[in-house]
Amino acid sequence: MSPATHTGRLRSRWSLTVLMASVLALIAGFMAYTQMGSASAVNSSAAEESEELPTSDTPDFGENVKIFDPGTSAATIQAAVDEAFDAQENNPTAQFGDQRYAFLFKPGTYGRVWANLGFYTSVAGLGLNPDDVTINGAINVDSGWNYGDTANATQNFWRSVENLAIAPEDGTNRWAVSQAAPMRRVHVKGNLTLAPSNQDNGQGYASGGYLADSQVDGTVSSGSQQQWYTRDSDIGAWEGGVWNMTYSGVKGAPANAFPDKPHTTLETTPTTREKPYLYVDSDDKYQVFVPALQHDSSGTSWPDTKGTSIPMSKFYVAKPGDSAARINAALEQGLNLFFTPGTYELDETVKVTRPDTVVTGIGFPTLIPTAGNTALSVADVDGVSVSGLTFDAGTTNSDTLMTVGTAGSHTDHAENPASIQDVFFRIGSSVQGKATTTLAVNSDDTIIDHIWAWRADHGGAATGWDVNTGDTGLLVNGDDVLATGLFVEHYQKDEVVWNGDRGETIFFQNEKPYDVPDQKSWMNGSQNGYAAYKVADDVTEHQLWGGGSYAFFNSNPDVKLDHSFEVPDKEGVSLHSILTVSLGDVGTISNVVNNTGGAVPNPAGNTTPRNVVSYP
Repeated sequence: MSPATHTGRLRSRWSLTVLMASVLALIAGFMAYTQMGSASAVNSSAAEESEELPTSDTPDFGENVKIFDPGTSAATIQAAVDEAFDAQENNPTAQFGDQRYAFLFKPGTYGRVWANLGFYTSVAGLGLNPDDVTINGAINVDSGWNYGDTANATQNFWRSVENLAIAPEDGTNRWAVSQAAPMRRVHVKGNLTLAPSNQDNGQGYASGGYLADSQVDGTVSSGSQQQWYTRDSDIGAWEGGVWNMTYSGVKGAPANAFPDKPHTTLETTPTTREKPYLYVDSDDKYQVFVPALQHDSSGTSWPDTKGTSIPMSKFYVAKPGDSAARINAALEQGLNLFFTPGTYELDETVKVTRPDTVVTGIGFPTLIPTAGNTALSVADVDGVSVSGLTFDAGTTNSDTLMTVGTAGSHTDHAENPASIQDVFFRIGSSVQGKATTTLAVNSDDTIIDHIWAWRADHGGAATGWDVNTGDTGLLVNGDDVLATGLFVEHYQKDEVVWNGDRGETIFFQNEKPYDVPDQKSWMNGSQNGYAAYKVADDVTEHQLWGGGSYAFFNSNPDVKLDHSFEVPDKEGVSLHSILTVSLGDVGTISNVVNNTGGAVPNPAGNTTPRNVVSYP
């Protein structure tokens, strides 16, 4: 090798080395730049969630909330409510659509408004008392929207009216609803009918609903309502009833007469805390009023409702698209939560840890866990209020959709209990959801005031025994828990499991799962099927007033259920005014409670119930 050749190769190697070093330097620089960018993005995200989130006493509630004042023309209001409803009428997809509406009325009197309410629609007054807002016309719910099923109101779900007065046209307001459709804090200046307009001598059906803290000057006509619960209200009179009409703290309610007449009447409600509500003060600023705890209540809480006002500047107003991290940041900032209408996809649990936090919503805001997580958890603390929310199970199974308290903990909250009001759970709807248990209540003294936990028998997405799976709608581990208005339907195992002591339920409505494929698939050990309402064997005290459970095993009418109610035979455990029904005589329930009550189909046929006045 000549010196020249050797030198050339050395120069080539040196050049290659320099080139490689330069390339490595460029790569290192690029990686550093990329890491800086990633770190910057992470820091930016962290900064976003740690920043002081803005609040206001006059917040923007978003485009799905329409706010009217007495200066708004009746034509403008009518056009707005018609636009929301007309898009749903005869629309087979609206029942599980993503539309959400809230129509809010500032104090004053409004000219003729005929507000038909469709799915996911709320109407509310913004006065401190119901009589601060008067609607002349109607807040109307009727059947007829559903193709080929115009006499059926049994699917009139997810709509609400509260905190206003209605002066009904022609003297009667129609509210033909079924589950998840509360009427609260309403003054009907006339009559109220709960039946569809095309009832046709009983052929127009309605399935059961909830009325609370309301005054009806005239007569409430229940028509074809199968079951209904009225709480702490004042009515002129009540007429009608099919199987289970239950009243607690209702002035003017029928006398207790079950089963000769289907009325179960309690003079008072043991413990109540009315639902928080939005209003505007004299300075046109928004506040949330949180009613105080009551004991042995009767009649309406208004006009002199005791409680506390919280300015909206103490709330984070959540809007669709907000992440769970941002919502949790608001809670960590010490804010309450106010959910506006829409759908919220949550990849982590929203965690409420501060006593007396208010979590509320309008227009059926819907929370969906996306990672098999619990959507909302409440720590074992005093006074948390959760209301006005809907939960949809996600496609990845969640152990629970909502929890209150810590399993195994028994802290006394009697002076300031947690409350759950107008909160609705769905396994299967617009999503093929899955959840083992929808609501688990571990905190002692919790008030459950109107929930509907529903494993869907139909939906926008396909449903089926192996598709939208769910074991239990309500699991109660806390002691001294009270449920007023409990609707739990179609779960695949024991639908309500009550492990806590000294629990009480006033009104229970249930349908067993329709889609049981065969008996072998639905055995609880040697027992045929699972109970609708199960009180654990070690419970020493428990009461239930007014409960009905239905069978409709249309996938396989040969399926049998041994009993709908299962309780320990103990002196302190008692059930009152309970019944079972085989709808259309499709499927068998062998007894009402334990081995007592007899079977349905009743030999008399014609969907005749079996009644048990008192057990034991």
